[in-house]
Amino acid sequence: MNRKKLQKLAESLGKTARHFNKFEVECLIKLFNGLGVEPSERHAIVGLDRNSFRNILHVTFGMTDDMLMDRVFRAFDKDNDSCVSITEWVEGLSIFLRGTLEEKIKFIFSKDCFDVYDLNSDGYISREEMFHMLKNSLLKQPSEEDPDEGIKDLVEITLKKMDYDHDGKLSYVDFEKAVRDENLLLEAFGPCLPDIKCRMAFESQAFQDSPDL
Repeated sequence: MNRKKLQKLAESLGKTARHFNKFEVECLIKLFNGLGVEPSERHAIVGLDRNSFRNILHVTFGMTDDMLMDRVFRAFDKDNDSCVSITEWVEGLSIFLRGTLEEKIKFIFSKDCFDVYDLNSDGYISREEMFHMLKNSLLKQPSEEDPDEGIKDLVEITLKKMDYDHDGKLSYVDFEKAVRDENLLLEAFGPCLPDIKCRMAFESQAFQDSPDL
């Protein structure tokens, strides 16, 4: 990408990715171009497919849970074409790395992402679905005789905190209200946002003044 095209694209994306300045946007564009993304047999457009994106989440941000990585991919892939474009990459990272609480709630917990947890697609997260999520996202402790009992207790604690209408299951409205009231519940079902160490390491590496790619 020549300098003129880079500046024009950075200027355009700078208006929507408002947590980055123009220099930072340019760096992210260069990084995206350096990932070797190109049209594939399935996608005519240039972008990151699910596997490539999940690899970035794993290697760069230390994410390991398949369900959580899928949720983040869906959050970035705004047009649901199973591919993260350069625009979705920059705009997504703006919120993923530096977004306000309100932005992160809308970004990570859009209705589409909530549906990832709603395994039977009935519009609610049941006790069983919650148990499945927590079991996958929590580290297994070999010393525990019956870890499932501990997870069941955690399910009950989570429901007590988040089930506002007391119907024994979570609706999207329940979830959104609970997260607004208690910010830590944003990651109740596992870490879906980068911790400060990973975030700073990524920014330190990404926002270097490197030659054009």
